Amino acid sequence: MVVISDILVQLGQMTLVLLLAPLLTGVVRKMKARLLRRKGPSILQPYRDLLRLLRKEVVLADNASWLFRVTPYITFAAIWVAAALVPTFATGLEFSWSADLIAIVALLGSARFFLALAGMDVGTSFGGIGSSREVMIAALAEPAMLLMVFCVALIAGSTQLSTVATFMASSEVGLRVSLGMAMIALIMVALAENARIPIDNPATHLELTMVHEAMILEYSGRHLAMIEFGAFLKLQLYVSLIICVFFPWQITTEGAGPLSYLVSAAAYILKLVIASFLLAVFETATAKVRVFRVPEFLGAALMLGLLGTLLRFVSRGF
Repeated sequence: MVVISDILVQLGQMTLVLLLAPLLTGVVRKMKARLLRRKGPSILQPYRDLLRLLRKEVVLADNASWLFRVTPYITFAAIWVAAALVPTFATGLEFSWSADLIAIVALLGSARFFLALAGMDVGTSFGGIGSSREVMIAALAEPAMLLMVFCVALIAGSTQLSTVATFMASSEVGLRVSLGMAMIALIMVALAENARIPIDNPATHLELTMVHEAMILEYSGRHLAMIEFGAFLKLQLYVSLIICVFFPWQITTEGAGPLSYLVSAAAYILKLVIASFLLAVFETATAKVRVFRVPEFLGAALMLGLLGTLLRFVSRGF
């Protein structure tokens, strides 16, 4: 019965991530519109957009290969698996052994690799530009992400997210400069990986600046729905990762009762709302930077991750 209960909770966590991902994007859009004194779309608009795309016919270029057809499903599956591995409201579940930070970085890198290849597959100029910019961002974002992982692993003693969340929720952590640097580095990487301001503006399709949208211009129908859903899940993943690693309060451990799971799920949803508001305020108050200044932004994240890791080494006497 205990194993069945853990599997059900794990499936519930995977389903919750899948259901809340479009809602998170809808809430961010609604809050940004309100901050700009506009009515804005409904918070349920992302769900309607996905349903509309699923009903439309797929239009493919004549020279599109098999890679172009399978990439939406590969990217969606990789991002969903990575998002489902991040503990949201409970730790120590049935598949928690696979919830490793390095594995999550590898899954996200695989999704990015296939999407960049698909952007170049048809041979359009916009697809090539978007893929080259995506790879440029990844070349700096992934090392910064790995340095953040090393910094957190040196403090928690593990790269497994359940262990990290349990340790961060304990009284042994306290305020640490290295953790602050790692958190800022992760936030900067999250903004870049999700094509948010100041790296990219998700509300526009300006040819000279867009990164993510340039790679998917040739997609339509259910293929585009899978890619858009993957983008929603990616934002959800990074927000959940920040919450799990740096704000793991009210997260339930294995074997807790149903009431504890419900309280933890409600606390997780409240954290998502707070993160949505902070993201909306930041994007409203910040301007987009030029493409050529993106390496400076991610270079700062890389340096913060490196300094946090070095500071942890020094504090341990290495």
